Amino acid sequence: MRLVDSIAQCRTPFVVRNLTTGALSHLNGAADFATAMQRCPMRFVLSDELTGLCAALAYSKGARQLACADLLRIPAESVWIEWCEAAWFMELQRYGFKIPAGDLEGLGHRGALIHAARDGRSGLIRTFWTVGAAKPEVLASSMEAYFDLDTPQDEEPAAPDEQELPARCVSGGIEGEVDIMRRYFRFRYERSWADYYRRATLSPQSDAAIARHALGTIAADIPMLVAFFLLLSTRNGLPRRPHTLERLNRARARSGKVPLLDHIEVLAPVLPECEGGGGESSGGRRMPRLHHVRGHLVRRGSQLFWRVPHLRGTARAGVIRTRTVTWTIDRPVPSGAGRPAHELRLGC
Repeated sequence: MRLVDSIAQCRTPFVVRNLTTGALSHLNGAADFATAMQRCPMRFVLSDELTGLCAALAYSKGARQLACADLLRIPAESVWIEWCEAAWFMELQRYGFKIPAGDLEGLGHRGALIHAARDGRSGLIRTFWTVGAAKPEVLASSMEAYFDLDTPQDEEPAAPDEQELPARCVSGGIEGEVDIMRRYFRFRYERSWADYYRRATLSPQSDAAIARHALGTIAADIPMLVAFFLLLSTRNGLPRRPHTLERLNRARARSGKVPLLDHIEVLAPVLPECEGGGGESSGGRRMPRLHHVRGHLVRRGSQLFWRVPHLRGTARAGVIRTRTVTWTIDRPVPSGAGRPAHELRLGC
């Protein structure tokens, strides 16, 4: 079962007991999003190939997403994005991330629910994932991320709901370097979790350790989401395969089963083939040993140039036909001039 359906069918509240006082606390969890998931008008499920591509765009040291922030738009006021954890972790390994030990095949799905402003430039993000293989449990991040892609330089992004909760800043780049996460995103505990930890009167060390763990459940997803929305906003969009489950749900209804939710499977665009390393150099200079080169994202006007990850070195490993992929992004039309500013022209 897909994560979107697991959340929509979740009815078990997230309740914890204080081992000292015995008091019960109901914390905001997956069950609290069942209705929102059912009403969400746009649900995307990424193919494994697209997951790998988004991760490569997101985590390569050459990816300069800050320069592309003005191209980003969330395509609806409520959007769900889901992807396979195994495909995600496999790509993360290439960029130095530590991944959980064990069998990747036993991993489930991750997802993010985004509530955005009408112009698609600000909003609130909550992430979800499953734990366990036989009877997976759906968990929700205790932290949420809010963003404002129009935040002026040297200012803090404003919370969309004006809640006065302590916020944390996370950098996705080199220390001291301003990147898209540091500039436009902030992280905070969801209200019920913030109250829970405040009542716990934690030591500074415990508070910092819990915060680091909580950030780890959501912060790494943000560059992935940014890369996906960049690709989604390109002139040709991404290949999409709508899954309308009306017929299947009629059969499920006859069996007394809960209906599944319609969604759009999003596929990776066809990229040029890349084989091996470059040829021998002229002038007798010795070629470098065969090695892997990270991808690079470069922007020129309304075009993004993605230098795909490739092998470089001796020609005996093969010849690279092309290492550059070009995407063109249409600039949004101003409000009142035909198509709404937040609407993107998508297509295959």
